[in-house]
Amino acid sequence: MSNNLHSSGLSQRTSFLRRLLSLPIRHLQQAVGSLGDLWRTPFTSVMTVFVLGISLALPATLHLFVKNAQQVSEQWDSASQITLFLKLSTTEKSAENLVKRIKLYSDVSDVRYISAKQALKEFKILSGFGESLEYLDENPLPATILVSPTERSSQASAANELLVKLKQEREVDQGKLDLEWLTRLEAVAHLIEDIVIGVALLLCMSVVLIVGNTIRLAILNQKDAIAVMKLVGATDSFIQRPFLYSGMWYGVFGGLLSCLSVAILAQYLTGSISELTDLYQSNFQLQGLAFNEALLLIAIAVTLGLAGSYISVRKHIRAIEPNAD
Repeated sequence: MSNNLHSSGLSQRTSFLRRLLSLPIRHLQQAVGSLGDLWRTPFTSVMTVFVLGISLALPATLHLFVKNAQQVSEQWDSASQITLFLKLSTTEKSAENLVKRIKLYSDVSDVRYISAKQALKEFKILSGFGESLEYLDENPLPATILVSPTERSSQASAANELLVKLKQEREVDQGKLDLEWLTRLEAVAHLIEDIVIGVALLLCMSVVLIVGNTIRLAILNQKDAIAVMKLVGATDSFIQRPFLYSGMWYGVFGGLLSCLSVAILAQYLTGSISELTDLYQSNFQLQGLAFNEALLLIAIAVTLGLAGSYISVRKHIRAIEPNAD
């Protein structure tokens, strides 16, 4: 009797292992079968993939523009120079001593001194009022010191702290660090990011609805077959699985199409941007989607495809019941 119990337990374990090992094989078969279903309806499948891909390509392209704009702003997000205007009563010797003291600052990399005479000379050349300025009794322009922060101190907050310290020098009348335009640029960048997120959410909802409607039509076209499968004992989860895999395939192909569309658009714009940056003697290069960003885009597309198909199959397959007749 103990031998019978032992053999019975062994057979149960063997049966369980067989079912466990056959599970991924059944899933693979249904995944390939659902891909075949898409192949048998090429027009509907291609249209759904194109709509999904283009819908995701738009927010991905906007993200690409935001990423490149951030790259440019990071290059600008530094104070290249601080301008110090000295008091008119400052003598040349006092100005030279101030320059020596500023050079000792640990967060200063370079100091350039422009005397009042030199400033007036440059102003005569640039302004075009050279002859009129000859009638002035005294030089109205102050001596100026141009201070270049170190790379570590070139960020906006650190440069502002350096400006505050420099303005405390007794010879300094005014100090200038023009970062207002940079603050406005950052505000515009944040606004664009919010717009991208809003557009992406709306388009993601549209993708879910499009895939859901496509799967709904596929379920209705196979309504009789589904009823027969239920009649012979097939469970809802077994029937739902191919449709879920169809949603997954829509997401895979749509994600790949969106990545391809963004890459083509980035390559198309590279030439025009290169011509523009050459005029400004800049080495800026347009960055496309990184590999991890492309994988994330495909994963989002697959998730949306599964979500749309899941909503449809949960609602419509349950509603299909075999005819009692």
